[in-house]
Amino acid sequence: MTGLPRLALFDCDGTLVDSQFAIIDAMTRAWVEHGLGEPDPAEVRRIVGLSLVEAVAALLPERSAAEHVAVAESYKNAFAASRRRGEVDEPLFPGILESLDALEAAGVLLGVATGKSRRGLDAVLKEHGLTHRFVTLQTADAGPGKPNPHMVQRALAETGVAEAGVVVIGDTTYDIQMARNARVASVGVSWGYHLVTELEAAGANRIVQRGREVAGAVLGLLEKNGR
Repeated sequence: MTGLPRLALFDCDGTLVDSQFAIIDAMTRAWVEHGLGEPDPAEVRRIVGLSLVEAVAALLPERSAAEHVAVAESYKNAFAASRRRGEVDEPLFPGILESLDALEAAGVLLGVATGKSRRGLDAVLKEHGLTHRFVTLQTADAGPGKPNPHMVQRALAETGVAEAGVVVIGDTTYDIQMARNARVASVGVSWGYHLVTELEAAGANRIVQRGREVAGAVLGLLEKNGR
């Protein structure tokens, strides 16, 4: 440990929490509203992590940009309505709290970089009593989404951490590509929405199989970088 500031920057959906069923439900409601039938759940899981309009565009490439925006708005409304009715379940993955505790005990700052809206992220963190634990919260509301490096760069600017002192933790190739584009290290997690082989091919520096293994992988990469 060098005394220099260090940051573990977590993805949310598929990394901290399992939100796939809530996401698929809201996307299905949006498609039905627009007469599109129902989306393939597997395809919906594939786009988790992208900013919302980009995710809809990936699912509906033959539709116009205006339609993408309209479906995205319907998705947001459907998700918000489900949350108001108490129907949204986004449980933490096993072992995640242990890793958050271990990283904080080691003096590592915690942050989030997610394709989720700020409203949605705030709701998740509040639900699990985690709001106070993250010092920087980056969402695609405020600029380009993954795999653009912008969210990492904003997090570094907010925390004063150098590139060598940050590790991105995520479950999709979008997370790993974002980290590579920002020239920072990354840990891929096996329990999310993209395959481990895809995370490895995208350039993840480490792969972990359990939530409690995240802290060790992050600390190992930081030590390797002299942090």
